[in-house]
Amino acid sequence: MEQNLDGLYEEYGRYIYHLCLKLTRNKEEAEDVMQDVWVKVVRYEDRITDVDHMKAWLTTICMNTFRDRYRKDVRRSKHVMNQPDTLDVPLLDLVASEDLTPGELLEKNDIEFLVQQKIGELDVIYRKTIEYFYVYQYSLIEISELMKVSIGTVKSRLFRAKKYLKEIMMQDNSVREYVIA
Repeated sequence: MEQNLDGLYEEYGRYIYHLCLKLTRNKEEAEDVMQDVWVKVVRYEDRITDVDHMKAWLTTICMNTFRDRYRKDVRRSKHVMNQPDTLDVPLLDLVASEDLTPGELLEKNDIEFLVQQKIGELDVIYRKTIEYFYVYQYSLIEISELMKVSIGTVKSRLFRAKKYLKEIMMQDNSVREYVIA
């Protein structure tokens, strides 16, 4: 099997490297990703004989490895900021908090109240459709059974309800800034 891994690397090594380079746009990162890809290939070498399309298999491993590294980096940067050496702040003070600040909490509550108020202004059929879907989180099938209509009707009512809700909110100057155009 060692011969197969060497041959595999000879045949696809450049391709995988260029794919890593294209994904990362950084030579050092590309080399790191490529090393991780080949570690996985070695780990799964017993499956190589079952692979029909080797290039596609290697590409999938490369893409998944890149995605995993990217997600890990995003998670790490979300929770810990880079701390300069000269800064004398405990590391725990730099950990991001999932809790909303009092100002954000007030704004969130205001938005929820305004949206609920505007939903109340919709016709009953549209209000019920929105409540079933977003508040009670019923599926389209469940809503169609509750309202005794087809799924297509539920979809169109939901579409229209959102459209009418947006129109109602855009007419109110105090709410307009919260509406996504």
